[in-house]
Amino acid sequence: MTDATVALPVDVVERYEKFSRFNSPYPAHDRGHAVDLYPGDGVGRSPVSGTVREVRTVGCPDRPYAAAEDHLIVVDLTDEWCARAGAPSGTVARILHVIPEVAPGDRVAVGDALGPTTRSGFFGQWVDDHVHLGFRPPDANPLRASGSLPVAADLPVEPVAWDGTGAVVERGPTHVVLDGPRRTASVGDRSFAALASDEGVPLDGGLTHYAGGGTFEAAGEVPAANGTTLSLFGAEVGTARVDNTDAGAPRVEWAPVDVLANGERVTGLSLFAARGDRFGVKVVCPDREFEIGESVTVDVIPSDDPIRLGVG
Repeated sequence: MTDATVALPVDVVERYEKFSRFNSPYPAHDRGHAVDLYPGDGVGRSPVSGTVREVRTVGCPDRPYAAAEDHLIVVDLTDEWCARAGAPSGTVARILHVIPEVAPGDRVAVGDALGPTTRSGFFGQWVDDHVHLGFRPPDANPLRASGSLPVAADLPVEPVAWDGTGAVVERGPTHVVLDGPRRTASVGDRSFAALASDEGVPLDGGLTHYAGGGTFEAAGEVPAANGTTLSLFGAEVGTARVDNTDAGAPRVEWAPVDVLANGERVTGLSLFAARGDRFGVKVVCPDREFEIGESVTVDVIPSDDPIRLGVG
């Protein structure tokens, strides 16, 4: 982890049901310089403490399922919050995908409601509502995403192995959620877990419909070394890459593969760290329909023409 990395404290991340750094095609996510926090109740709660500097309405990609506009909330962080997160004094937070019910000059604390979350054209239809969080260094233009600081979640994620089988427990217009993999957690365990590679590395991101993904830090484990090959169901899915601009666990350059569900190609797997009964693999399949309770087997095979979704 670099000295400039903003490490979200455990008690901040634990207020949300899921989180992901790499499940997006946008450059900030691709480099691990932003994190998405999923509240699960439609309320965009603040992950930071500070004073609202600016609130701005911004345009977003035109999607039939999304609102016509998004919103940016800029927060000047308190010195106390910066110290806890290892951020330089004067660091600024950038928050998106929340309809603001705060105004410049308002003071906010961790957990305060900023407003309801919004369906934004910046993310896919299969993506749940969330709070997008990034950080800009002192004296940088807070309206720009480029040049944001690396960000990490300062807590371990349990890697959970999976044989690729499960039953559909949720369906949407472009996705289904399976009941696998299953955790062997005790009742009331609210720790985070994520799908593990064959090597036991917890995976993050859009496998492999976005060009790159990432990994989570596993409890008691050494992060995958630079150049480590990762596989799933016996197929190579990517290579871990670490450089001095990465935040925490490595990025993954996805290999050219296709994801199959019951033998037919689907868009991919939407991966994240989740808590409790929110855990389960999300299959992105806008051109396929699966019924609730239907058994699904997921496979990964090499491809000469893998699906890659861009920013447009």
